[in-house]
Amino acid sequence: MAGALEGIRVIDTTTMISGPIATRILADQGADVIKIEAPGTGDLVRVMGARRDGLSATFVTSNRNKRSVVIDLKRAEGLALLHKLVATADVFVQNFRPGAAERMGIGEPALREVRPDLIYASISGFGEQGPYAHKRVYDPVVQALSGLAAIQADRDTGRPRMVRLIVPDKLTAVTAAQAITAALFHRERTGTGQHLRLAMLDAMVAFAWPEGMAGHTFIGEGQQDRRARYAQDLIFQTADGYLTAGAVSDAEWRGLCRAIDREDWLDDPRFQTAAGRIQHAGERLNMTAEVFLARTTDEWLERLEAEDVPSAPVLSRSELIEHPQILANELIVEGEHPVAGAMRQPRPPERFDRTPSSLRLPAPALGQHGDEVMRELGLDDAERKILVESGVVGSS
Repeated sequence: MAGALEGIRVIDTTTMISGPIATRILADQGADVIKIEAPGTGDLVRVMGARRDGLSATFVTSNRNKRSVVIDLKRAEGLALLHKLVATADVFVQNFRPGAAERMGIGEPALREVRPDLIYASISGFGEQGPYAHKRVYDPVVQALSGLAAIQADRDTGRPRMVRLIVPDKLTAVTAAQAITAALFHRERTGTGQHLRLAMLDAMVAFAWPEGMAGHTFIGEGQQDRRARYAQDLIFQTADGYLTAGAVSDAEWRGLCRAIDREDWLDDPRFQTAAGRIQHAGERLNMTAEVFLARTTDEWLERLEAEDVPSAPVLSRSELIEHPQILANELIVEGEHPVAGAMRQPRPPERFDRTPSSLRLPAPALGQHGDEVMRELGLDDAERKILVESGVVGSS
């Protein structure tokens, strides 16, 4: 069965993480994503982090289901070739710094002349105006500026901390993919394209706000960062490892107290309401942590499950791959990459019953599909040869 976005062509000029993962989501859902890369190394993520045979692990999982074409966009011939591609496309995605695409001749007004109903998506770090608009950006910068590092602050010292995953990048990717499909839906109803703008900073602040900025939502109510003081990591050490367990409702709190043989806590006035348990979170969780040291993780999980208390073991990366729930979900798939060899990766997390997402193509070698895509544009053998020999188009 075809994917939900079969028939949609995406021209992807993005690099690094936020743009490539956004377009990978579209590719997983059936879109034909053509990744335009610069001559030389192409997307820098190709050579960053753990690698095998010249391909990084991050690249192969962020760029699957795409085709790669190397085009020198600094050359007039390369720019003309990109315009030919855009004329066949539904979506164009770029994550250059504000103003760069316009200087390159691939800004929204220029490409709309080529394809009037184009969905043009611009992903930036901070937006197109303001004091940070033209700054370089990486994920830690957005973690710092968005308040995420402050929200993650050490509860004892107050020192801000970074999340070890590149959350702003990937959150921006998910937001961009959803927004692009919404723009496609609008175009389906009206026939009209539009320019979609998305800043990593905006995506992260909006995502963190509901609980991370709860103390600053109601104006005039005594603003404060109370949640930062109360929020705990909910990791408890056991006799042989770690687990997490949480009790929000009264029923869950009663179940937790029974599971850990501390029913006397039910009479403690500090903990008799959800509000009280939040107010006295520090004492409550320190007391709980002492109890969990007495038994193994499996013993506690059996007791917690019997009382219907939300809980789970804290898995290592290796344990994650073999966990029964992961296996039941058939989440991790194994296969052969034609260059990097045997590898594993998660399947697309969404499951459509009529238009399933799929793993159709491995992440491409740099420029692997240049000749194939030029053929689709109608260029004959002589024209393709000239473009390759002149360095306008790279060969795989």
